[in-house]
Amino acid sequence: MFDQTEVLIAGAGPVGLFTALALKRNNVDVGILDTGIWTTTHSYALGLQPQSLRLLEEFGLKDRTISACYPVRAVVLYDKEGPRARIELDPPLAVLGQETLESLLEDELERQGVRVAWRHELASVESGADSVRATINRFEQESRGYAIAHTEWVVGRTLNVEVRFGIGADGHRSRVRRALGNEFPEVGAARYYAVFEFKTDADLGNESKLVLGEHTADVCWPLPGGFCRWSFELSEYPPPNASRSKDRLLATEWGQFPVLEEEQLRWFLSHRAPWFTGSVDSFSWRTVVRFERRLTPAFGKGRLWLAGDAAHLTGPAGMQSMNSGLFEGYDLAATLAKILRGPGSLADLDNHNARWTHTWRELLSLDARLETTPKTDPWVAQHIDKLMPCLPGHGPAVASLAAQLELKVAPVKAGAAGT
Repeated sequence: MFDQTEVLIAGAGPVGLFTALALKRNNVDVGILDTGIWTTTHSYALGLQPQSLRLLEEFGLKDRTISACYPVRAVVLYDKEGPRARIELDPPLAVLGQETLESLLEDELERQGVRVAWRHELASVESGADSVRATINRFEQESRGYAIAHTEWVVGRTLNVEVRFGIGADGHRSRVRRALGNEFPEVGAARYYAVFEFKTDADLGNESKLVLGEHTADVCWPLPGGFCRWSFELSEYPPPNASRSKDRLLATEWGQFPVLEEEQLRWFLSHRAPWFTGSVDSFSWRTVVRFERRLTPAFGKGRLWLAGDAAHLTGPAGMQSMNSGLFEGYDLAATLAKILRGPGSLADLDNHNARWTHTWRELLSLDARLETTPKTDPWVAQHIDKLMPCLPGHGPAVASLAAQLELKVAPVKAGAAGT
C-alpha cells in the first residue's frame, strides 16, 4: 500500500487530509493513515475562517463548501445586555461539521487517486539522514467468545515502510511529536466549556455571538438545519481527577455532570444571554470540553514535521488551531515538494519552522498582544485580554480583524508576560 509513498501522513482529520491534497497537487506521492474506521462523527471544530475559504478556492473546493455550510458574515460581541461591537467577515466564515469537511476533503483526495488507509496505526517512526522508517499496524476485526460472541479489533498485519518524509497531523497526543522528542508545554491556563447543541427557532442572523462576561467568554454558533451550538465557559471548574490532556468528549470520560442538564443551559442563557429568546429543542450533543493552551518548541526537525493540534492548542472561539493547521500543511507541502523535486534543501524547513513558531507565539500572546488605540470603545478595552484567541484568523489577518474593534497588535516588550 505504501510502496511508492514519498511522504507519509499520520492523521486523517481536516489538517492531514488537506496536507495530503496539497502534496498531491505538487506531484508528490503521498500516503495517509488513521486509526479510525472512517471520518469523525462529532468534534468541536466546525468553522472555516475566511482565510481558509480562500485557500480552498485554490483547490476548486469553495463552492462545495459554501453549499454545505451556514455562512457567518460577522462576529458580534455581546454582553448580557445585548450587542456591543461587530467584526465583519468577507468572505464569510463557513460553519459546517468537521465530519462534513472531512468527507469533502476525502472525496477530493480519492478523486486524485489517494485513498486513506483507515484502521492503520503508526506504531513507531524514526527519522534518519535520508529517510524515515515507520512501523504500521493494520487492525482487523476478530470474533471471539463461545457462549457470547463479541468482536474486537486486533493487529492483523504489521508493515515496515521507508519514506522520504513523515508528517504528524495526529492531534494533541501525536506519536510523531513524541518520536521527535518534542515537549508540549502549557503556555497558559486551561479553560473548560459546557457545550450544548440543539435545534432552535431563533433568528441566528448569519452571525456568531461572542458573549463576554467579567471572567468568561461564551460563544453561540449557528449551524445548518436550524441548529445552534452554545459553548459556555466554566470559570473555576477543575473537575476532580481531570485528565491534563485535551479530550473532545470529557463528559463521556467522567460521566454525566449536572452542568450539562437542560436546567443548567437555561440558567446560562438567562444569566449570561437573556436576549437569546429562541426555543431549546432536540439536543444533538452535550459535553464538557477542556481546552488547553500549548505550543511545541519546534514544528519539526530533519524529516519529521508537525501540523495542527499536534503542534499547538488554544481556545475554541476563533477556530484558530484547525484553520492555521490547514495553512501549515499547505506551506509544508510546497516546501517538501521543492526539496524532493529541486531546487529546495532541508534548510528551507528551518524557515517553515520559524514562520509558524512566530505565528503561534503571537496567537498565544507570548510575543504579541492586543492594545487599545485612542478610538477603542471602553467596553472593548475592558475585555481586551479575552479577545486574541477569539479572532477568526492568523498572521496579518489578526491585525485586520482587530482594527475593526479599533485595536492594534503590538509586540510584547522584553521581560513582559503575555496575557
